[in-house]
Amino acid sequence: MTSSPDAADLDTDDPPVLVGVDTGGTFTDLVAWKAGRLLHGKVLSTPDDPSRAIIEGLRRLGLDERDVIVIHGTTVGTNAVLEGKGARVAYVTSAGFRDVLSLARQNRREVYALEQPVQPPPVPEERCLEVATRCDHQGALLARATDEELAALKASLDALDVDALAVNLLYAFLCPEEEQRIAAIAGGERFVSLASEVLPEIREYERGIATWLNASVGPVIARYLARLAEGLPRARISVMQSSGTTVAADQAAAGAVRLLLSGPAGGIAAARLIGAVTGRRRFLTLDMGGTSTDVALLDGEIPLTHSSRIAGWPLTVPTVDIHTIGAGGGSIARVDEGGMLLVGPESAGAEPGPACYGQGGEAVTVTDANLVLGRIPADTLLGGYLPLDAEAAARAMDALATDLGCRRVAAARGVLRLANEHMARALRVISVERGHDPRDYALLCFGGAGGLHACELAELLDLDTVVLPALAGVLSAQGMLASEPGRELSRAVLGRLEAQRREDLESAFVALEARATEELAAEGVATDTLGFRRRLELRYEGQSATLVLDDAPGTDLAEAFHAAHEAGSGHRLERPVELVNLRLSARAPAAIDSLERPRRSPAGSGQGRRVFMTDLQQAVPVLDRDSLPTGEAVPGPAIVTDRAATAWVAPGWRAEPDEWGNLVLRRRGWKR
Repeated sequence: MTSSPDAADLDTDDPPVLVGVDTGGTFTDLVAWKAGRLLHGKVLSTPDDPSRAIIEGLRRLGLDERDVIVIHGTTVGTNAVLEGKGARVAYVTSAGFRDVLSLARQNRREVYALEQPVQPPPVPEERCLEVATRCDHQGALLARATDEELAALKASLDALDVDALAVNLLYAFLCPEEEQRIAAIAGGERFVSLASEVLPEIREYERGIATWLNASVGPVIARYLARLAEGLPRARISVMQSSGTTVAADQAAAGAVRLLLSGPAGGIAAARLIGAVTGRRRFLTLDMGGTSTDVALLDGEIPLTHSSRIAGWPLTVPTVDIHTIGAGGGSIARVDEGGMLLVGPESAGAEPGPACYGQGGEAVTVTDANLVLGRIPADTLLGGYLPLDAEAAARAMDALATDLGCRRVAAARGVLRLANEHMARALRVISVERGHDPRDYALLCFGGAGGLHACELAELLDLDTVVLPALAGVLSAQGMLASEPGRELSRAVLGRLEAQRREDLESAFVALEARATEELAAEGVATDTLGFRRRLELRYEGQSATLVLDDAPGTDLAEAFHAAHEAGSGHRLERPVELVNLRLSARAPAAIDSLERPRRSPAGSGQGRRVFMTDLQQAVPVLDRDSLPTGEAVPGPAIVTDRAATAWVAPGWRAEPDEWGNLVLRRRGWKR
């Protein structure tokens, strides 16, 4: 891959501009931090080559010829997995374990179904190969493949014509040298993914899947980032990881499995920044884009999980704890064979897009429904440049209404109501189903379509407060700039907690800190700015489920585990506590750590305009968001617009800008 220029190669007389980029299924959003000001833009995504939309967006912002530092959230790896378009991978493991990926876990995806859905194995049997090398559970080498055997393995790989190699030896994390030896002899010019580097933890199936995913998407990511670097020769490029931290582009492909939830993590980073600046810690976040909606629960810090899934496969690397559904502005509405209205998960995407985009799309979408009902004014320019075709939206909605046997407005209302129910259910999954009362949180809505649905969603969840960020339409891109360079590292240490010596744990943590420091220093991060967080993953002996606790000095870890288990499960057991993994979080300061105070338009600018809403059969005011005075409440119904998004203030709600330009919506007369 073409390497990005070093800082010394950049024009020091004209400081580089920071640019956050979020590539979505419909739009590519850009936010630039230039001379203390935020610039932003939105262009249609180019699914065949996402780098083209990024270059076009920079051109529209006048930055394509400038030195820029790009922090990029990408869906390239995600799409490769979802569409089955990853590299051709061979899987190498210890003798007797070639079928582990096919056997998987015996978990039932549909608990009460007599016949379970069959998922093809990730790697065909003929590309699952074995070597004699094997370690035991203490890291002792029981058997070792000879150089001749590894040469034969290389010949087999050459005959299979594979693009990438995934190596997952039994207990590889305890003897990584053997995996490295296989890579050196049999790897050749292929992309090589080693389990001891990708996920040095127990559970050979999950470790094997992570290693295979890394090998599958690594070459795809590498090619994409090479094209992007070629198109932006003066740029330094970093990529958002699924954990909400950033990694330099030249290191990203080697850990490609950690990029699979890259884009959605940006919005959570921005939400954390908004909370830190405004003093609000608790948010239910909803990021509604063109293709999907991501929801999360935020309580002061970015929530991480080690049990995500993608395309049905377990994803056990650290990821932001996000729940995603196929409901977005581009979600297609249709009638099934039984006459039932359905919305999503299929999306019109960027090409041809919703009918109202005027690009030949005929299927009606959620965006078309908002336009038909008047919540989006017909003269709106999406992204500040794309005109809408209201007549095309009306024709598409009429076709749906005919299938439903109702009028156009009723059909549009049905589309929005069903989309709202899908999103409200997702919000309940990450709150109510996990023991959280959603009424204790404010609803933070963003994405190009989030503000259009905020009031109804809050009513469905019985919430009284909604926050629409100042740059709601491009917030995930802004979040890229608020993301911290960092690493999430782990090391397996399996054994009873009482048998662990403190000095051994200290030594292991120091080694992890040294590795994180070395990797981040290679990206140009000042090592004296790094902060570390040490945690231990514990369980009762004989259990498989674990809890992660901070390694606070002086803490009785066993008692802390008993208390945490009792708080979460309602009981404690008289069993020994077992240490499973050590976990280390390393963080450096983000590119920006504050919000820009808004530059208001002249008083009254954009006021006085009204549009007729077919939904309410009345005219409502259309207000320019930048002209709203701080602290002055706007009663609903009203439409509030800016260049990147439109917000709908429903009847019974009032909206008030805060000093940071965020729009705070509250229900009038609401009492719990």
